[in-house]
Amino acid sequence: MRRIAPSILAADFSDLYGDVSQVEGSVDLLHLDVMDGQFVPNISFGQPVIASLRERTDLYFDTHLMIERPSRYVEDFASVGVDRLTVHVEAREDTRAIVEEIHDHDMDAGVALNPDTDIEAIEPLLDTVDMVLVMSVQPGFGGQSFEPETLDRVERIAEQTDTEIEVDGGVDEETGPRCAEAGVDTFVIGSSLFGREDIPGALTELRESIGIDDG
Repeated sequence: MRRIAPSILAADFSDLYGDVSQVEGSVDLLHLDVMDGQFVPNISFGQPVIASLRERTDLYFDTHLMIERPSRYVEDFASVGVDRLTVHVEAREDTRAIVEEIHDHDMDAGVALNPDTDIEAIEPLLDTVDMVLVMSVQPGFGGQSFEPETLDRVERIAEQTDTEIEVDGGVDEETGPRCAEAGVDTFVIGSSLFGREDIPGALTELRESIGIDDG
């Protein structure tokens, strides 16, 4: 089942729930990008923002950790209501052990792969993760252009597993259909959604272009 995961990194942080409320009735998950200024240059937000959002919505929280030593924070993110926690294979920790810990805290576990990392890095994890996140831009910055090599990477992963495949970065009405054809299940969409004046209208256009039925 294809679905859109709006990325709140592109939302208006002065009225964060205001933006979220405009998509809440049309999606079933939110994408939350947590950056620490070390694994990636930028800093975004952390557990307090997620906890505040959790008080306002029951949407599934698809949380993407772009941080060093993510194992330190698994319990913290579980405690604020995260539903899925995704960690990078590039974080230089025992990814399989972190995935097990995530599962031990009753969360789904994802593994993320940067554009310049070979997919062989995640192949040993395909039997244990609930989702593979293929970055289609360099992590840490919003508004980048989609890297077309992503499509081949998605196809190669889809040939090996039935696990959910998510793509993040530069997804819009043009690149979304190409991702769907390659085998993507979940489409993280930020600036092409929250950067538009009519957010509900933009979401409808994106859904139609990707081929997602309202039902």
